[in-house]
Amino acid sequence: MNSDSTDSHDSSAQHLDLAVIGGGQAGLAIGHLLSRQGRRFVILERANEIAPAWRERWDSLTLFTPRRYSALPGLPFPGDPDGYPTRDEVIAYLENYAESFGLPVELNGDVEELDRGGGGSFRLEAGGRAITADQVVVATGPFQTAYVPKLNEKLSGDLFQTHAVGYRQPGAVPTGTVLVVGGGNTGFQIAKELSATHRVVLSIGSQQKPLPQRVLGRDLFWWLTKTRLLNKTVDSRLGRKLGMRDTLIGSSPGEMTKRYGVQLKPRLVDAEGRRVRFEDGSELEVDAVIWATGYRSDYSWIKLPILGEDGRVRHRRGVTDVPGLYFLGLTWQHTRGSALIGFIKDDAEFIAEKIAQYQQSQEPAQARRAVGAGAASEARSSERS
Repeated sequence: MNSDSTDSHDSSAQHLDLAVIGGGQAGLAIGHLLSRQGRRFVILERANEIAPAWRERWDSLTLFTPRRYSALPGLPFPGDPDGYPTRDEVIAYLENYAESFGLPVELNGDVEELDRGGGGSFRLEAGGRAITADQVVVATGPFQTAYVPKLNEKLSGDLFQTHAVGYRQPGAVPTGTVLVVGGGNTGFQIAKELSATHRVVLSIGSQQKPLPQRVLGRDLFWWLTKTRLLNKTVDSRLGRKLGMRDTLIGSSPGEMTKRYGVQLKPRLVDAEGRRVRFEDGSELEVDAVIWATGYRSDYSWIKLPILGEDGRVRHRRGVTDVPGLYFLGLTWQHTRGSALIGFIKDDAEFIAEKIAQYQQSQEPAQARRAVGAGAASEARSSERS
């Protein structure tokens, strides 16, 4: 799987049935389903390895979904089904997934521009070459551009600070007081790990509902699947309510203070040098700052009308208003599980079905164009003769 190879799908032919942008869990899942349909396609991955978003997470990251709920379609996740896979296990699983199904992943294939080309096909500028495709799936996921508040510019230039994407392990963080900014699962997990070696202060901007990892001896996701709460769609009343707030899984503010000795602070509102100030007026001098402040989407490279007035992708379960263009792996694309590795299968199967339907609807027109092109070629040949 590399950008210098030509596989059975002949991605070097420049025109394909379909291009998938992103070689993470979403791209691989839809790739497997497209392969079963017999499509000529390519999976374009910007990095030099698949699943770069997982490789950018900290070393000790452990999923909060058990292995039985962490598999992509067609291949079980190895190991104890009730255990929780580590970051490295996920990476190894995704590598094995791509290899097992012979998926046509093209590495170093950063897509710089996506637009409509001639004849209605999509045109992609990727890795220094042009590709055209009848259909496109954008599977870049929710973790695209790390977001750091402008407040970081007020901190001293010699103060250690990094976004969570750059955090690897406690040993790389200077000793002393570490401020972790962000009250989501990432902020809580990093704060827990650092608490064994550092004095940790966790700044929480907005409260998130804590949920235990296990309830009555069963994993939380066992209950969520049995009660079908994970199947609630974004259009349902409960789905709209849940979509407005995130949840803490396996963590809680009380546990952070009592068990881990982490000091909790409200929203960070100002900084100067090495001193920071919080919403309650309290101040603190810090030796390091880790921004667990999430990510932002960046679709500036897509030169098509895909965004609504709110700046978000306008779609219906991943199907956009641009015929033949789809998204996969968005947060709450259809349900709470849409962006989770083990629950992306349903959306992937839905998109794969839409792709097949679109292809069938276009076949008569494509046949007419092919006949027309053949006739034109014959006419040119007769003129030369």
